[in-house]
This record gives sequence, C-alpha cells and structure tokens, in this order.
Amino acid sequence: MSGGPFRVIEGGRTGEPTPGLLIIGAAEVVTMAGGVRRGPTQGDVGRLSVSDPHGPDAPVVACWEGRIVAVGPRAAVEGTLEAEDYPLARFARIDANGGTVTPGLVDPHTHLLFAGSREGELVMRQRGASYLDILAAGGGILSTVEATRAASETELLAHGRRWLDEMLGHGVTTVEAKSGYGLDRETELKLVEIAYRLGREGPLDVVPTWLGAHAVPPEYRARPDGVEAYVRSILDDQLPAIAAHGRARFADVFCEAGVFTADQSRRILEAARALGIEPRLHADELAPSGGAELAVEVGAASADHLATPSSEGVAAMAAAAEAGEPVVATLLPVTTWFLLKDHHAPARDLIDAGVPVAIGTDFNPGTSPTASLPLAMSFACINLGMSPEEVLSAVTINAARALLMDDEIGSLEAGKAADIAIWRTPTATQIPYWPGADLVRTVIKRGRVILDRP
Repeated sequence: MSGGPFRVIEGGRTGEPTPGLLIIGAAEVVTMAGGVRRGPTQGDVGRLSVSDPHGPDAPVVACWEGRIVAVGPRAAVEGTLEAEDYPLARFARIDANGGTVTPGLVDPHTHLLFAGSREGELVMRQRGASYLDILAAGGGILSTVEATRAASETELLAHGRRWLDEMLGHGVTTVEAKSGYGLDRETELKLVEIAYRLGREGPLDVVPTWLGAHAVPPEYRARPDGVEAYVRSILDDQLPAIAAHGRARFADVFCEAGVFTADQSRRILEAARALGIEPRLHADELAPSGGAELAVEVGAASADHLATPSSEGVAAMAAAAEAGEPVVATLLPVTTWFLLKDHHAPARDLIDAGVPVAIGTDFNPGTSPTASLPLAMSFACINLGMSPEEVLSAVTINAARALLMDDEIGSLEAGKAADIAIWRTPTATQIPYWPGADLVRTVIKRGRVILDRP
C-alpha cells in the first residue's frame, strides 16, 4: 500500500521481526467476544476498562504470529503466556498511552472502484431532482459507467490504492468492494479482478462483490425489452464468466422500482448461488420493493440500505434471525443524509425486532462520497438513533458477519486474526462523538503494524 505511514515493529534478541505483539497501556479494550450482536445484545461490546492503564489489572491484547492468543488483565495474560511457553522476550510492546483498543473496523458495503465524479448531482438534488430522475436522464450510475469503462487498469488500481489508504487511516482493516460500474462482461471482470488484486497486495483485506445488476446499461435502455434483455445477458453471459473467473465472493443486485424487480433479482441471485457465489442485496432503499423479504427467501448474507423496508420485510428478517439464519441489515446512514432525505433506515425497529445491524459507508462517487466509517458511525448515532455501543458492534462483529467472516475477524478473541485499531480516545464511546475527527493512532493487520501515528 503506497501513500501511508508504515512501521514494522522489531525487537527480541536477534533484531529480527518478533512473532509476538503485546498491546499495553490501554484505558479500555473492547473485545466484541461472543459472536454476532442482535436485539438487546447489539450494544454489548465486551468492554474491559480501568482507571490506571499501566496497572497490573489494565487490559492487554497478546498476539502471536498474526493471531490473538489472549485478552485480559496484564498480569493474568503474562502469566498465561509464560505457562503456555510463549517467550515474553519475543513480544514487542505497543503502548496505547491511555487510548482505546478495538477490533479493526470492517466496512461491509463500498463501491470502491470507479472513475470520474458527480458533484453536479448535489445541485440537481437541491433543485428537486430525485435519484431516479437523475438516473433516467443518463446521470447517476450511468455517468460513472461511462467514465469507468474508459478508465485504464492502471488508473483504477491507483484510485483503489488511494481510497484504501484513506480507509486505513480511519481504522478499517477489511473492506467489501463492489463492481457495478461496468455493466458489461469485460469491465465487470476487470473491476472484480482489480478488487481481488488490491486485497492480495494489502495491507487491507478486500472482499470482491459482483454487482453487474446495478443498473440497466445505456446500450439496453432504448430497447422496449431492455431490462429483461439485460437480465438474460447477465444470466447467460456475465454471471457464468464471473463464476469461471473465481474472484467474486458475493453477487449483489439493486432491487428497486425502476431498476430490477424482486422477481428479476431472485432469478439473478439464485443463478449466482447455483454457480457458487453467495447472494447479498441492495434492498428497499428508495421505496418498499420486497427486498428485505427476498433477502430472507434467498438466504442472503446481508440486505443493504433498508431505508424503507415494509413491516413484513422487517418481520421476515426477525424470524430468520430467531431461527439462527440471520440476514444482516447493513444500513448506510451517510447515503440518506447525502441524498437530502428526511427519513432514514429504521434502525431501532430492526434492533428491537432482533435483527443484527451493521453499518457501512456506501462509499461511491454520487450518493455517499466518503471513505470514513467513523463518520458513518456518527450519522448512525445522530440520524438512526443508535447508541455508540450499538454502532461499534455494527462496524466490527456484525459487519464481519455481513461478509461471512465473523469466524475470522470482527472481535478480539483467542484464535482470530490480530486485526486491531488503537484510538486516541479513553473510551470507544468517543469514536462517533467527534464527527470527522482524526482519532486513529495505530492500525494492526494480522499482527503487523500497518499504520502508526505516535
């Protein structure tokens, strides 16, 4: 990853990189241990805190060879390490200096790769144009498609690196990245491949999602059967090519009036699953479209946006969660704010119904041009009525679940990847309290420091 400060901590007797890392001096450690949060547990963050960050009872996090091996009071953890034959001399120390330690943040919904920008649409919206009005006029997604199709692979790689650096600076260690600005086989394959390559080069993990069903491309829109013809091309050509390519973990569809119907979305997602690609869904963003219900029907990992779900959709998601087959509600509060909406996703209804809620940025060039997940956390508190603790669950363990990665990331528990953020605040409650503030001090990915701001 170019462009960001990078420091590998070294130590031990030989000067070689140490296999161990011990984070000390934290006023608070938030573990998120115990799995996905929903209902009353959405705000249970597993907080370990003390008044003396350097006392024997202060919480520490011990990592070995990229994995967490212990979390708890310092004296107890060091005793456990010695008893289990971990040499304490081989643990480099990081002093959190009275800050907060959390799992590395997970952004479960981004449109990372695109070309061009759409700042003119803000003025159009201020003058009364709706999202679908702008799309029908050839703007919105379609203007980004034109720019992205014309962009080179080198340009898109540089763009992706630039914004991943930005996300890293906000404490993010894993990012979902959708395609969807190609809407043809060649460009969609290129976008998925670039997302995969960015994840391989690191330091952030990038999870590629195919979103070829993001809109109907220009070459189909003049046809009387344009939407259905494009759906057929997806089923017969684009999806099989994506599956053969083998890079996309998920398939997504923009299920919305004026885009793809619930029936068309079902056909696409069922075909994707038959090809071994897990479904997720843009659902009920602009109007109730049956998206929440469909997400449950097809067993999607996540139903995203949900600004206007029906009561039946919320009930279906609640029933799925109660049955142990949760569809995560991934809410995108910056988007409704940036679209100048006077209503937002019903986070309280979803939480009260027992649906696990995640929060993402929806980073994209038109309706959520921010790469800051902490800013989205602030908006989730202000506009969605979530508590800071509920929001922290939503960007760690629940966001990891939305990517089907909660067995690997999203919490600080023995055996999981050592993906960790250290914040310049004495408590995690302050992270969303300071909107837009630069609060991250250190980011660790699989036990290696990838960002350090002493």
